[in-house]
This record gives sequence, structure tokens and C-alpha cells, in this order.
Amino acid sequence: MHSALAGVALGLFSALTLAFANLAVKMGSDILVSRSILSMSAAALLLPFAFIVPVPDAATFHVLAFAIPAHFLYQSFLIQALGRGDLSLVFPVMRGGSPLITAIVAGLALGEALTATEWAGLGIATIAVVVFALPPRGRGLRTHPDKAALGWALATAGGIALYNTTDAWGVRTAPTPVTYIVWLFLFDWICVTATAIILRRRALVATIREKWRYGAAAGALSILSFGAALYAFSFVETAKVSALRETSVVWAAIMGALWLREGFGWRRILAALALAAGLMLLQFGG
Repeated sequence: MHSALAGVALGLFSALTLAFANLAVKMGSDILVSRSILSMSAAALLLPFAFIVPVPDAATFHVLAFAIPAHFLYQSFLIQALGRGDLSLVFPVMRGGSPLITAIVAGLALGEALTATEWAGLGIATIAVVVFALPPRGRGLRTHPDKAALGWALATAGGIALYNTTDAWGVRTAPTPVTYIVWLFLFDWICVTATAIILRRRALVATIREKWRYGAAAGALSILSFGAALYAFSFVETAKVSALRETSVVWAAIMGALWLREGFGWRRILAALALAAGLMLLQFGG
């Protein structure tokens, strides 16, 4: 019972910090550069812990060999989605779509199963995602102004499902969950930063000089969010942790309306509440 409550608390904490971290990335002038700085900052903050946590074994590095490409694929899709659409649009679609995919993948790869009530919760969440994806009033699907953004958001949802599954495997394989968390962050920055150096070298250097504090803050939020979610995987099922974390869609919709002045504020906030309700039904329907 206490383990289940700990998993719920960690999942909800992860949701709030996740929304703030993505708000910080979206507010940056260049999404790729912002994401690179976030990843580098997180790695730098966690570097001292590499000398404290139990040393990763061969099995841990084996999982990391799958996890690092999965995370880079997710980051690539995320950068495209955030660069093309509102935070209050693409974030709920990509985060809300991932639990359904995660539940299917985790069931096949990890042998986890959901009850009929939990599948109903996923159905409600899916309908809410569709509401987010509807075009503005007076526009048809063919002339939808956010088709590209929505496509990248759905691709990001698939990336989230992929890394959730590999990370659940990692925290259960490593000597301790913290070992996997630390070493994942120590490698996670390499691919996205190499991409930023190749494509945005001048912007990356200038942003590091002028706004490194924002990157450090976003990196710290990323550590808190992702670390809490990964640790929760050791308490409760993968799909449930993913669903709890996706309640961040409510916070993202509110942040987009308040701080970024994005349109369709109330429609997206209400859809986010319905989405969160469906995801919570997934959590408590077992």
C-alpha cells in the first residue's frame, strides 16, 4: 500500500515539474538549442552522483544502448513539435497519446495487463486528445493550420512510449534505480548536443553565454521530473506511472494560456481536465 502511494506521489510530482521544464524550452528562442542546454545542464548537475551511486553493471549498459537512441528519437520529434505548434496544443496531444501506446507496448514487452476500467480510462483520454486536435472553428481538416505540429506531436507520443518501456526495463535491471537514472542523464545530452553543434553552433554558444541560468533551471526540473517517474517504475506498473505523469497536460494547457498567451485557452484547459480524468481512471481502475 505504501509503495503504491509513493508511486502515485512521485508520478504527480513528475507531472508538474515536467510541464515547467517544457515551458522553459518553449520560451527559448531556438527549441533545439534550448533542449540541448537543458540536457547538458542536467548531465552536469548529476555528474557528482556518478561517484556515489552503485556502479552500473554490464546489464545496465546493455539497456542504455537501447535507451539512449530511444531518448534521442523522442527529443528529435519533440523539438519539431514544439517548434511548429502551441505548447497547449502539442504537449497534451503527445503526452496524452503516449499512455495508450505505452500500455500496448508494455503489455507485449513486459507482460503487464490492464483491466476493462483502465482501458475505459484510456478511451476517455483518447477522445480528449481528439478534441485538442480539432481545427479552429470554421476550418476543415484539409485546411487545418496545425497539421504538421499534430503529426510531430503524435510521433513524439510514440517516442515517449518507446522510452518509457526501455526505462522501465532499465530501473528494474540496474543495481539500483538511482544508478540507471544518473547514468541515463550522463549519456542523454550527447546526441542532441551534437545535433545542435552541427546545425546551430553560433546560437548554442551565444545562448549558453547569455542564458545559462535558464538552462540550469530547466535541467534541474528535468532531473526532478524524470527521476521521480523512473523511480516510480520500481513501485507500480509502467502504464500507470506514464498515465500519472501525463496529468502534466493540465498544467501545460494553463501555462500556455497564461504565460504564452496561446489561443483556445478554455477549450484546451477543459479538454486537458478530461484527459487527466481519463488518465487517472487508468491509474485507479485496477
